[in-house]
Amino acid sequence: MIASMTGFARREISGSWGVLVCELRSVNHRFLEPGFRLPDELRAAEGELRQRLSREIKRGKVDCSISHRRAQGAEAALEVDPAALERLLASVRDVARTFSGSHTVNILDVLRWPGVIRDDSEGSDELLKAAHAVFGNTLEDLIAARAREGQRLLELLEQRCNGLEALVAHVRTRLPEVHGRVRTRLNERLAELKANVDQERLEQELAILLQRLDVDEELDRLTGHIAEVRRVINASEPAGRRLDFLMQELNREANTLSSKSQDLDTTRSAVDMKVIIEQMREQVQNVE
Repeated sequence: MIASMTGFARREISGSWGVLVCELRSVNHRFLEPGFRLPDELRAAEGELRQRLSREIKRGKVDCSISHRRAQGAEAALEVDPAALERLLASVRDVARTFSGSHTVNILDVLRWPGVIRDDSEGSDELLKAAHAVFGNTLEDLIAARAREGQRLLELLEQRCNGLEALVAHVRTRLPEVHGRVRTRLNERLAELKANVDQERLEQELAILLQRLDVDEELDRLTGHIAEVRRVINASEPAGRRLDFLMQELNREANTLSSKSQDLDTTRSAVDMKVIIEQMREQVQNVE
C-alpha cells in the first residue's frame, strides 16, 4: 500500500529528568532529507535517531524537533569541558588578532557556548533512553499518519484509473464508426471529383490511411499502463518514482491519441484523459 510523504506527529513524555516533547513533520521531497533540532544534552543521540528514521522512511523532507524542560527544582552537576573551552578561546584569540584595538570576552557568553559546559548529572542516561523512546513512538505515529494519507491517495488514484478506463473503452467502441466515416468521406470526395479509380488501388490507399489513423496500439498501451498503476499502488514497496514515470507514459499515449484522432469525440476523450492524468500526476508527487 502506498504512503504519503506528508504527515505530522507529536509526543510528550515526562520523568524525574523533566519533560521531553518530540515533533516530527514531513513534506514532499525527491529523496529522504532529515533535519534534527536537539538540545545540547541530546546531541549524542542524533546519529542513532537518523539511522532509525532512514530505516523506516525512504522519501520526504522530515524535520525532527525534540525539546527538553528540566524538572522543577532539579539541579545538575555542571562541569566545564577544558578541551572545548581551550578550542573556543583559541578561536577567539585568532579572531581578535585580525582586529585592531583591545577586545573583551564576556565570560557568561563563553559558558553559554555549546559544549563548554558538560552536564554530568546522574539522569543523563535515563534522559537519553527517554529520548529514544519518545522519538520511536512519535515516528510510529508519523508513519501511521502518512499511511492514512496514503490510503486517501490510493482511493483517489483508483477513481482516476476507473475514469481513464472508461474513456479508453469509449474510444475503442467508436473505432468501427470512425473508420467507416473515413471510408465514407473518401468515397464522397471521389464522387465529387467524378474520377475513375482502380478499386483495388483505392482499397490499398484506404488501408494505408486507416493504418496511419489507427489508435489500437495507443489504447492497448494506455490499458497496460493503467493496470501497472494499480499494481504499483497496491504493492508493498515505495511507489512514488515508478508512478511518476507511469504518469509520463500515460500522458505520452494520450497525446499520441489526440494527434492521430480524426474524430471530434475522440479528441475530446483524449483531452479528458490528459486532464485526469494531470490530476493523478499532482497526487503522485505526494507518494513516498
